[in-house]
Amino acid sequence: MVFLPPPHLASASRPAYAEAYANILVAHRRSPLTSASSVIILVAPDVDALCAAKILAELLKQDDVMHRIIPVSGLADLERMKDELATYAELHTLILLNMGAILDLSSENWFGEFNMKLTVHIIDSNRPQNLANMFAGGENGERFIVWDDGEAENMGEERKAWEALTYEPEPDSDEDSELDDEDGVRSNEDDDPDDNEEFSERGPSGKRRSLGDGDRSQEKRRKLDNQSTRLSREQRDIYHELIAKYYGSGSWYGQSASATMYILATVLERVDCDLLWLAILGLTFQYTTARISRDTYDKYHSIYYDEVFRLNPLPPDVAANTTDTITAMSPDDLSVRAAEELRFMLFRHWTLYDAMYHSSYVAGKLGIWKERGRKRLTGLLAKMGFSIPQTQQPYAHMDLDLKHQLRAKLDSIAPEYGLVELTYPSFARCFGYRASPLGAADAVEAVSALLDVAGGIRMEVEVEGARHGGEWFGGGRLWEGGRNGEEQREKRIEVGSRQKDVDVDVDADVDGEERKERTWWVKNFWAAYDALSDIVPLRDALSLAMSLHRAIIRQGTSIIDKQDIRTMRSHRVVVLSQGPDLALFAHPGVLARLGLWLVDALRDRLPGTKIGGLKGRGKKSLPFVVACLNERTQTYVVVGIMGALDFGDVRRNEFGLAFIEAKQRCNARSRHNTFDASVLEIEQEDLKLFLETLCEVGEGY
Repeated sequence: MVFLPPPHLASASRPAYAEAYANILVAHRRSPLTSASSVIILVAPDVDALCAAKILAELLKQDDVMHRIIPVSGLADLERMKDELATYAELHTLILLNMGAILDLSSENWFGEFNMKLTVHIIDSNRPQNLANMFAGGENGERFIVWDDGEAENMGEERKAWEALTYEPEPDSDEDSELDDEDGVRSNEDDDPDDNEEFSERGPSGKRRSLGDGDRSQEKRRKLDNQSTRLSREQRDIYHELIAKYYGSGSWYGQSASATMYILATVLERVDCDLLWLAILGLTFQYTTARISRDTYDKYHSIYYDEVFRLNPLPPDVAANTTDTITAMSPDDLSVRAAEELRFMLFRHWTLYDAMYHSSYVAGKLGIWKERGRKRLTGLLAKMGFSIPQTQQPYAHMDLDLKHQLRAKLDSIAPEYGLVELTYPSFARCFGYRASPLGAADAVEAVSALLDVAGGIRMEVEVEGARHGGEWFGGGRLWEGGRNGEEQREKRIEVGSRQKDVDVDVDADVDGEERKERTWWVKNFWAAYDALSDIVPLRDALSLAMSLHRAIIRQGTSIIDKQDIRTMRSHRVVVLSQGPDLALFAHPGVLARLGLWLVDALRDRLPGTKIGGLKGRGKKSLPFVVACLNERTQTYVVVGIMGALDFGDVRRNEFGLAFIEAKQRCNARSRHNTFDASVLEIEQEDLKLFLETLCEVGEGY
């Protein structure tokens, strides 16, 4: 068995996370060639994977295990990395974070032909997972270990079907023909009794009996037994249908990779506030990007809630669950507090009006893309007793009594405007006197902004206090990647082991533009990774996140105002081919955020679509396909989003399979540059044909 159950499902015969980690330590200490390339961690470009890598790196550091962290952007990048890893003689442990679960890693196309001493650990929240990784046996299959969240315990039918199809011979297999051939040969031999004279004897009845009769009867009996256990064609068809249903039901997400690593730290009794904060960020990232439902979020939140109070005991007189009273109790206070988070974007660091205006939830309820919606927002604030000048100043500078009254007034007045789910339980962290407390959602927005647009694109950010400065002092500045922080990262990259990571795929067959794109992406990755443990670049990135959301609101309102949403038979399509922010939305992460904003904004205003047409299954959804032109490469980045009609609910994303089938039907020139099958890059000339074909395929998803 090659999947690891979580600790609460483990037993003496079924090891869990701690045993797998202990095996990594043993392999490292017994290896005669110990170096930083003995243990390699490949990390996908998302906040959850970064947090998981940070937790795992801290655990390995405490055990004095040298390791390397290498960012991998997608499948093509993973293929290039595989070729390089094949040259590492000292490599004995490979850890994949939020990648590889859907791939048959034990096949020859991936790591099947690597040295048998190599063990591959798959810690991935993406679903579905490849059944071969989870259930394959044998010496080769045992080298691939999936860190499961308990989901495999409920996959008995899928496992039975996969094992039957993999190990049971088909009805008309070679084994049948071989046995038939043997019977035929032996029957021919029996026709010539003289040839078998010396190998026979007389039985009690006086008839000649061959000495091989007993063996042949046993083989025939065994053949009949095999035929009785061999699958019938009907049973094989049922199993094939079951496997196809598992893989074809769309993509979804399980337990976050950071949660898996935090559970490991808990079992090892090494948890602290830093690791807990990273696990909280991974969970919050999944929730704010609509990867998990509110019910799933609440389940994990209750666990972290208990952990927060266990690791951060507060004095009885300190209110621990109100956002407006969280303050650092000392210069070195780095505690994590439970808090009720408002669905206002970065409201602790922005003005109250901007935070509400840039909230997708408020946008959908009030319709802020119209003048009437903006007047409703202003009327809501006025009804609460907040004047325009007060709502236009930074939240940190607002009167303290207004902050204390904000929650109560929202609870009493906001429902009149349809804002009934303005809060959700979350967490915030203090950073002493270095910065104001930072909410988990705010930190996720900052890290995501660094991952997407910290470098490689010109972004203008607002200078704090300069909004109303007039001609001389107003305006903003270009984002410079954290200034001094960027210089320090450059030095570390030049002198440390990361230099190899930056240039890992700089080959002769890769052009200069692709090398430049790769370099910027790797710098963004390390900028986000460093910000997880340093409040200074994280605080600076808040202004970048604000600029990013301004662009999303600007583009989203333009799409709705100009009625650029095309309604197809089974989904809706938005194509961006011009505008000042094209270079920004050519990033799949930013384009996906725009799609999520459109889903939230139009959830209550558009009818849902029944998946699969008249024979559709399940509930109605709000599927969106958003495409943006990349002027540099003359290609379109296409993202598929399966929105739910109920706020807080999540639908499985079935666009991945639909994209693959559509591009195969129309022979569109395309490539998958990420680990998300619902993100596709397609040639500019082929987009129209691809979208038309997708409509035909759409009846099936």
